[in-house]
Amino acid sequence: MKLLENIKSVLIVRCGALGDLVYSASVMDALIKQYGPQLQIDWVCTPGPGTLFTYDKRVRNVFALKHRKPPTWLSPQKRKIIAYSKKHPYDLLINLETGEQFDALCKKVVSRYKLGTPFTTLSNDHPKENRAVTRKRVYADVISPYILEESVPRLFGTPLEMLKKKLALPESYIAVAPTNSHIKKQRINYRAWPNTHWSRLINALATEYNVVILGAKGEEEILNEFELAPSSNIINFIGKNSITDLVAVIEQAQCLVTTDTAPAHIAAAVNTPLYILMGPNDPVTDSPYQTKENEVNILRTGIDCSPCYNTPTMFACKDNVCMREIDPDELVSTIKKSNLLKA
Repeated sequence: MKLLENIKSVLIVRCGALGDLVYSASVMDALIKQYGPQLQIDWVCTPGPGTLFTYDKRVRNVFALKHRKPPTWLSPQKRKIIAYSKKHPYDLLINLETGEQFDALCKKVVSRYKLGTPFTTLSNDHPKENRAVTRKRVYADVISPYILEESVPRLFGTPLEMLKKKLALPESYIAVAPTNSHIKKQRINYRAWPNTHWSRLINALATEYNVVILGAKGEEEILNEFELAPSSNIINFIGKNSITDLVAVIEQAQCLVTTDTAPAHIAAAVNTPLYILMGPNDPVTDSPYQTKENEVNILRTGIDCSPCYNTPTMFACKDNVCMREIDPDELVSTIKKSNLLKA
């Protein structure tokens, strides 16, 4: 470990999907605990996911970077970041991305210290580990081990009173997020749970609980594929919430049921009990970051061919058997018997 001197401003680069940004957010806790609450933190993010930090007072600036691949001279957004760093030099740059398309940008940003690709290389002698832990190793050398270990993602959603003016939020409810980022791809959605299973789960839970259905704008039509019983306990929020609204709704929920998608990572970060349905994805590397404060319940069949994500085995599969065989009735029973529901 080598603690740095006079670290007052940091630029963090993370331009992945929303879930990637959520579990990477633990870097802020680590930096602030190590270098002080006065630290100025800026982020380079994908435009949509970057709104995650709207109410986060730890974040000074968010630079939206829509396109990764264009060279800096063809990218006004990259040039803006570089120009800002020339006027306001950073003390530390942390690149949490791994692709070469960020190399030129990170090299041109003005900063006294730089970590991550292409400046530092992570060793490959570690056992299989969660992706959030791998991202922590990028900056592990400049953070005390005990601080690094205790640092977790913390999120700040839309203030509750503001949220209640926008959405008719019940006093208590179970949240379900039946979609994921692959919903519109022209192939089997290997992360998906069958619509018939979602229908059975929601209908069964709605006999005793309010059930809030979550999803992004553009995903509203999925409910047309469900067979939901008429019930005032079933509340549709698909397409009605911003990212910070989503954080707040999940934080207030008794629990969340979802597949491997961004809401799962959000639930883990705000310590809402989580039931995550995983089939082709690896429960070690791909599950939300587990801490001392959260409850992450991974539900999977454990068949021999799983996990198989992005392998020939997955692409040869025609019926998504590892997701299909996760029984909705068993899940309903598990949830009802659980002590994890928020009071």
